Amino acid sequence: MDAFTLLDTPTVWTNWLAFWSFDDINLLWVLVGSILLGMSASVIGGFAFLRKRSLVGDALAHAALPGVMMAFLLFESRDPLVMFLGAVTSSFLGFFLIDWLPKNTKIKADAALAITLSFFFALGLMLLSYIQGLEVDNKSGLDKILFGQAAAMTQKDIKLLAYVALFVLSCVVLFFHKFRLIAFSATYARTIGIAVNRYELLLALLIVMSVVVGLQLVGVVLMAAVLLTPVAAARFWSNQLSHILIISALLGGLSAIISTQISYLAPAMPTGPWMVVSLSALFIISLLFAPEKGLLKRYTEHQKLRKKVAEENILRTLYKLLERKNFQHKTFNLADIQALRSMPLESLQSTLKQLCKKALITSSTEGFEMTTSGFELAEQLTRRHRLWENYLTEHAELTPQQVHQQAERIEHILTESQELQLQEELANSQSDPHGNLIPSSNSTIPGESK
Repeated sequence: MDAFTLLDTPTVWTNWLAFWSFDDINLLWVLVGSILLGMSASVIGGFAFLRKRSLVGDALAHAALPGVMMAFLLFESRDPLVMFLGAVTSSFLGFFLIDWLPKNTKIKADAALAITLSFFFALGLMLLSYIQGLEVDNKSGLDKILFGQAAAMTQKDIKLLAYVALFVLSCVVLFFHKFRLIAFSATYARTIGIAVNRYELLLALLIVMSVVVGLQLVGVVLMAAVLLTPVAAARFWSNQLSHILIISALLGGLSAIISTQISYLAPAMPTGPWMVVSLSALFIISLLFAPEKGLLKRYTEHQKLRKKVAEENILRTLYKLLERKNFQHKTFNLADIQALRSMPLESLQSTLKQLCKKALITSSTEGFEMTTSGFELAEQLTRRHRLWENYLTEHAELTPQQVHQQAERIEHILTESQELQLQEELANSQSDPHGNLIPSSNSTIPGESK
């Protein structure tokens, strides 16, 4: 029975209940180990992400492969601690090479990373092929390190994973402030007396340990995704580092729960790849629906801004029409507006309808007329537009013909304090580069003299 058939039968509900009853102690160990790995790798991967060294984790995972194979060849043992130490040694050599090459040769950082990754991975595959041809015990299952296999993990593997994950999380909590300073400004950290090199070495060790300990569960190929995807998703939810790391840890733990459960319900589906798939799904959800930076939120804000700009442009057009009539004729029809503000009739009618709903204009059989509040807003926009034109002419040395389009954009986002600052810098100039009068800050009701 394949996995998809299984999911269509009542058996899945029985297995689901069995999963959450935790009758199987090995399942509980795998779940706890996966959660701790997801949380620790997500948190420490955040610092690699912030330091713009995102692919270092991928390179270190590939660099660990020959260390695992050499440890097996030397000790002919698959003891988790032996394999872990071999992988850590190999990964550290890879990390040293990635760091040394750009500093001492003309090789760029990305090239050094690619060279190290490909060399160590190729060496590891060669050693793996060599081991497969030997007549030694315990060699079966070594190839599972490429993609990971939670089912092959022993209790010793999971205990080691738990210890390392707890050690990584404890170090991040203890040295959080120093890691944060180094991630954002290593130069400043040095000036206040922090031993940056020492903490960078510790940070590198924690990244290496997180990568190496997760190989049995996630695999060489996919480990980088566990390091980086959670923090990339968390960036959509917050700007504060502590919140980002907490969200990353929660996403990493959630992906571990999802993947372990899927692997239990459908044994043919390995935990590691499903962990990456679930992280990718969580990333897409964050990308689309995060309340501050999600695409849906940004799209909604963009649409609101477009409507706001369209409405304000019509108000300023009505003001210019009113200005041309010396504030005597107050009502203008669609043809008058379109003559000055070219836009599709349907869009114009929709915008005018919205302005009527907001009581910024009124409509009659004769046309459209600004209300007092609409006139005040239109006058403010016109004042900011013309002040900005003056500013660009004087300080950016642009011609009067060049400043209009720039002012059309900026008038909608200038604040009151910025407007006052402009007035002061321009020595309260009375007219714009085109000779038009700059309205005063005291609103005048249409029809009254200015």
